[in-house]
Amino acid sequence: MPNTTKHRIFVMALARLAQVIPVIMEKQLLTYKSTRQFSDLVLDYLEGSDQLRPFFNRAPDLEQVKAQIQEKSQSFPPSSRAKLVQALIGQYQDFSLNESFDQRIKLAIQALSGEKTFTVTTGHQLNLFTGPLYFLYKIFGAINLAEQYTAQNPGYRFLPVFWMASEDHDFEEIAHFRTGAHKINWPKQGAGPVGRLMCTDLDEVLNTLDKLWGGTVIGRSMLNLFKSVYTPELTLAQATRKLVHELFKDYDLIIIDGDDAVLKSEFTSIMRHELTENGCSQAIEKTTQALTLKGYHKQVHPREINLFYCDSGLRERIIATESGFAIDQTEMRFTQGELLDLLERRPELFSPNALLRPLYQERVLPNLAYIGGGAEVAYWAQLKDCFATNALTYPMVYLRNSISLIPAKVISKLRRINLEISDLFLPMDELSRRYVARNSGLEIDFSAQITHLKKQFEQLYLMAEQTDASFMGAVGAQEKKQIKGLERLQQRLMRAEKRKHAQDIQRLAKMREWLFPEGTLQERKENMSWGLTQIGPEFLALLKNHIDPSDHRFTLLIYNS
Repeated sequence: MPNTTKHRIFVMALARLAQVIPVIMEKQLLTYKSTRQFSDLVLDYLEGSDQLRPFFNRAPDLEQVKAQIQEKSQSFPPSSRAKLVQALIGQYQDFSLNESFDQRIKLAIQALSGEKTFTVTTGHQLNLFTGPLYFLYKIFGAINLAEQYTAQNPGYRFLPVFWMASEDHDFEEIAHFRTGAHKINWPKQGAGPVGRLMCTDLDEVLNTLDKLWGGTVIGRSMLNLFKSVYTPELTLAQATRKLVHELFKDYDLIIIDGDDAVLKSEFTSIMRHELTENGCSQAIEKTTQALTLKGYHKQVHPREINLFYCDSGLRERIIATESGFAIDQTEMRFTQGELLDLLERRPELFSPNALLRPLYQERVLPNLAYIGGGAEVAYWAQLKDCFATNALTYPMVYLRNSISLIPAKVISKLRRINLEISDLFLPMDELSRRYVARNSGLEIDFSAQITHLKKQFEQLYLMAEQTDASFMGAVGAQEKKQIKGLERLQQRLMRAEKRKHAQDIQRLAKMREWLFPEGTLQERKENMSWGLTQIGPEFLALLKNHIDPSDHRFTLLIYNS
């Protein structure tokens, strides 16, 4: 069956299902702090902490866009725009969905040559079938933020960009996804940049998906989509481009592959500086030390040289030696002159690591804002001096939206036992204590008794002071003993009540698993296939409507199942 036909079936199936599955959404917003899932650095950043301002350029604020445009315009010449357009035309040369889409993307790419077109970027690994849910959240975030920028800045055009991390080499990290209780693994051996791997050895995956999805209309639609995308003649980078465009075909989303000789030729001066001066390492280390002094943990450890060598299934670190350079885990050796000559002739053989990739991205794109997860925000904070060292404009950094989906029936059950959905973010032990405290017929909180006891001991301290100060120690010891005794009684009573309500607490733990499958936030575990199965065909449209990168709150979407 032709790929276009399979995609039409996918779209038609979703349209049919949309008519029969009613989904009523309720939305709740929580502070990121209340979820207990985010680092101090991220929380302080969202609150606009003064101590973090030196580590970023402009706050992620719609009012800052015009200033960011002015700064970026000064550092991004027409020649860089021309190289970008050239590279993108090459990347899309053999790609096609349909005539209407192809024409729209061509026009969007050509628009990048104009001085009033800028980008909003996000990026991610090439996870099988999108991997975790936040893959989608990132991209919708870039799309929606570009729309917000457009609405506020007439006369300019803002294009969302998805940067494929095609040069990553950890295949095991991306070769799986979870759908409900099932983990789908791609049993393929992979080495070197993952984007260059061919989409072969997928028979086992397809057989598993056929068993899981073949019995429902929406399941068969997802299976057809999977088959149409992951075909043996495509690389993983090509397949990911096709999948992302199938999902986001209604938007002018530009997909860029950094594993490109034309783009890397624009980055050679910075890579040369990295090889000869270790400039980025020194700058990153200086910034990291400053962050550490303010009490923050460093996210990424800089290396002396933050570059890899890529060729023929190989991606290994470049290491400085006494006589020049070596490629880690190989016998390859270069003098400085040899490696620099190779850099000029074949820049595609060189690849930035995670710390240097943001500089590469900002060097080749007319970019204003980057949308990333908490870990990305943390390591972007380490890069400010590195950007300055290389005369690059530092973009506005946005935290991607975090979303959790939960059925309305779970919320109803929670409320019947005097709990709210926000309570599910508590650690299980604390959650069970809160449940018992609110549903037990006994008063288990002894804080009032402890307060009363402390007041009584205040009188004893006064008496000891007026008679013999040596009694002070004895009074203090007695106070501690009695308070500890009350605390132990409270703990014993709580344990007894927990045993009494054991079944209810077990059911509560099951409810919590909706938000924390395998103990991790839902968005980091579940796949879009789970979302389509739970929500129905409206799933992607609902995400589009509820994602807002300018709203720095955790989103809970409650649906009828």
